[in-house]
Amino acid sequence: MQSELAKEFSYQIGWRSRGRHPGRHISAQRGLGMDFVGHAPLIAYPDPRRIDLRLTIRDPFEQVFVRIFNQRSATPVYVACDLSGSMGFSGEYQKLHTAAEITASVAYSASRVNDPFGFIGFDQSVREDWISHSSTRMQSAYLLAEKLKDYQPQQVDGSGILEITPHLSRERALVFLISDFHMPLDVLEQAIISMQRHHIVPIVLWDAAEYRKLPEFGIAQIVDRESGERRSLFLRGDMHTRIQASFAERRDALTQLFMRYDIPPFFIEEGFKADALTEYFYQFMAA
Repeated sequence: MQSELAKEFSYQIGWRSRGRHPGRHISAQRGLGMDFVGHAPLIAYPDPRRIDLRLTIRDPFEQVFVRIFNQRSATPVYVACDLSGSMGFSGEYQKLHTAAEITASVAYSASRVNDPFGFIGFDQSVREDWISHSSTRMQSAYLLAEKLKDYQPQQVDGSGILEITPHLSRERALVFLISDFHMPLDVLEQAIISMQRHHIVPIVLWDAAEYRKLPEFGIAQIVDRESGERRSLFLRGDMHTRIQASFAERRDALTQLFMRYDIPPFFIEEGFKADALTEYFYQFMAA
């Protein structure tokens, strides 16, 4: 059963899958697919259905040759989602509701191409109660997405991003990393390095109400959702400008960090649009 949160999008991978199970991705696995990779003697690959009569007749040593094909294979797909305090921000959109939409959409889109899907939730550590193990059965993923949209995170940081890697598959996977990335850049870089054998799609969840649509004048109550600290901030023209400039600098810093590892970020500020994510893959992951 498909979740009401799910919106289908198309994605590709830029490497040859080593998955043994049939799927729709270009693979390094020999099989009954249509991707021709060469010839081999029948004694090495005893499949008489693949005998190449023309090459066999021309061979001066009278060997029998067969055509070798690679099958199309499945690739593991994961969502790793930040559940730290800052993800509880609710402005024009609720960050975790958007994360739930993305999670359900990734699970549904993976199911359409027979890819197994898994979910890893983290705050200051990986949360065992927020893990859905990799499977082609999506019902548990949809239930988890429903739970995620109403989740109220604790006032903790997102340092558990450093613990994601052991929960990923041994073979190369596609990992949608969802966060607002309000964490130290050195911690984020360590996490990226630890996951380098996989392909990461960083999905950055911000909200215009965090910085662009603050009142230009007046007193605002600011709460640090990762420490619980509350303070009053007097907003005036120059303060409003500095906040926007700070977010612009942060955006540039995140983009530079991700691009250093050849993983373009996907920024979301005004709700999740599946077509935009399809376009992201056509632009950055086209084979």
